[in-house]
Amino acid sequence: MAETNSRNHAWKFFLAGGVDQVALRTGADLAHLDQLDQKLWVALTVPTRGIEFDPKTLDLIDTDRDARIRPPELLAAVKWAEASFKNLDDLFKSGDSVPLEAIKDSALAASARRILDNLGKSGSAIISLADVADSNKIFAATRLNGDGVVPADIANDPATKQAIEDMIATVGGVPDRSGKPGVNQAKADQFFAELKAFSDWQAKAEVERTTILPLGDATAAAAAAIQPVKAKVDDYFARCRLATFDSRAAAPLNRAEADFVALATKELTLGSNDIAKLPLAHVEAGRALPLTNGVNPAWQHAVEVLTASAITPLLAPDRTFLSESDWSAMQAMVAPFNAWIAAKPTTSVEKLGLARMRELLTGNAQTAVTALIAEDLALEAEFKQIGAVEKLLLFQRDLVKLLHNYVSFAEFYGRRGAIFQAGSLFLDARTCHLCIEVVDAGKHAALAGLAGAYLAYCEVTRPGAAKKTIVAVFTDGDSDNLMVGRNGVFYDCKGQDWDATITKVVANPISIREAFWSPYKKFVRLVEEQIAKRAAAADAEAQAKVATTATAVANADKAKADAKAEPKKIDVGTVAALSVAFGAIGGMFTQIAGFGVNILAAGPLMIVGAFAGVVLLISGPSMLLAYMKLRQRNLAPILDANGWAINTKAKMNVPFGAALTHVAKLPLLAERTLEDPYAEKQRPWKAYAVVLATVALAYGWSIGKLDSYLPEPMKSSHIFPAQVK
Repeated sequence: MAETNSRNHAWKFFLAGGVDQVALRTGADLAHLDQLDQKLWVALTVPTRGIEFDPKTLDLIDTDRDARIRPPELLAAVKWAEASFKNLDDLFKSGDSVPLEAIKDSALAASARRILDNLGKSGSAIISLADVADSNKIFAATRLNGDGVVPADIANDPATKQAIEDMIATVGGVPDRSGKPGVNQAKADQFFAELKAFSDWQAKAEVERTTILPLGDATAAAAAAIQPVKAKVDDYFARCRLATFDSRAAAPLNRAEADFVALATKELTLGSNDIAKLPLAHVEAGRALPLTNGVNPAWQHAVEVLTASAITPLLAPDRTFLSESDWSAMQAMVAPFNAWIAAKPTTSVEKLGLARMRELLTGNAQTAVTALIAEDLALEAEFKQIGAVEKLLLFQRDLVKLLHNYVSFAEFYGRRGAIFQAGSLFLDARTCHLCIEVVDAGKHAALAGLAGAYLAYCEVTRPGAAKKTIVAVFTDGDSDNLMVGRNGVFYDCKGQDWDATITKVVANPISIREAFWSPYKKFVRLVEEQIAKRAAAADAEAQAKVATTATAVANADKAKADAKAEPKKIDVGTVAALSVAFGAIGGMFTQIAGFGVNILAAGPLMIVGAFAGVVLLISGPSMLLAYMKLRQRNLAPILDANGWAINTKAKMNVPFGAALTHVAKLPLLAERTLEDPYAEKQRPWKAYAVVLATVALAYGWSIGKLDSYLPEPMKSSHIFPAQVK
């Protein structure tokens, strides 16, 4: 889109998320929205699904039906609203009702009045979404409603009403706007076309009765008797001809004796497939087909039916043999009937009966139904406006809200609930209000991880509802207890509760507080790991000593003799090592004590300054790094991964992050008892360790051991040059 000049309108912008965003305040802002440079829009594409917004409104705006709303479609919606409302300022009132006098389009206003009339609210001056919510109720009292569908009960005469009922019963109906079943022009055309096709097909048999029905109504039975045995009789005469061609073929064509021997070993019935596969009768050159004696028993009944239904009425009675020429002649007699049956149209109107079909064809039913449908369609344009009334009401309620989540993120930064916020997650003594529904957590995380935020993907379930996945953005607290498998409760925007389980996390800094304690927690974990390793080593050593002692007890006599032979000596090296160790420990405590005396001698201010310096030295780098990352947290990649096209940054800095995630706090007037009857009775070794580590670092800094790692202003030699030797 080419850049346009927006100097002819005074825009107002507000700063949020580190970005200047346009403030849409008046109808004039909306009217000039097409003049605002789209580089200043926060978003350029919004998906129509997966967000907390009425999909009906989104579908009305999404004119190309691609499940995305782009700027041209949104601008077209604003222009439609401008042509429909007298004053665009009314859109900022929101709500789900519109006064009739506020409607600018006269056709829309007329449709709104008609809806109210149909609902028995002729005196009302306001129309609401509730009035257009049930189209069946709107059109229930109307005879014609412009949809081109006519139910049977709107016909003016019984004959036309019965014709429509026959159509619905045979070719099926379509729902009218009133909810009743009816027929449209396509159904009517189909019905009468099927009537004519069946009637013409039946008329052919009536005109050519002697050819198509040589036996009258009995022709069908004759054709039905011939069909099951046709292939078998043809096979028999083909075998007889082959035997006539060469007499040597007769024996093998009648099957070998071995085939009958094989049958003798089986349990047979007259319906056996093995018997049915044998020739229809004994094959001889030029022989006719016997109809009584000598017929394959598996086919005997079929041949009897053939004789009674076809051979006797078509050829002559009392036949005991059927020649090949008579067989061909008989098939020729029923061939026209077979062709006529094959041409029978497939239709559902046959159940009406031929008499009723011809009554409908010869009467004026088709003309009457067609005229009724045309009368209904004449009102199509007027009644289409009723759908436009619903669009008007939906835009009144939703359009400004959508703009505040598209052109700007006023809803999000105003903490009024953005359309991409799916609800709130309660987990780990926190509430995460920035929860977004996602389709594929794996694909989403690949891009959303660039947001620099701590993301917890959760699978949420609820009885009777489809399982879905959300991503919760943690922006306050710490990540100590956030891990895959933890459970919580998710409340959607309707207030419904869902079970939530973390399935994936994307770790990033959460808060400055977490960064402050991070070094100490790492130190404590390191100490705990070392203690655990030493304890495991000591346990292994103790087990070894137990084994050694057991061995010594078992060999006590021998050990006593060896002890008398060579007395045990003291290891000089061990003594020396112990002396050095105790000396080092004593020296360290002497230096620490000396440093403490110096600090105490310097006064309280020196003590506070030294302690603050040590804390800054330990926690400062971690906090600085976290602060830099937290300032760069960006919502854009999270939404882009969900199908949005975010046009700029949407930062979530430290203060705003604290508003998106609430850490548990006691109520303001709550009373608290500090005594825990079940508290562990032990010394706070972790706190001691932290204090000891802090003192040690402070001592090292005081004697200049850390100067090589610090900038000049923070070096001990710079601050206390006389104390560093």
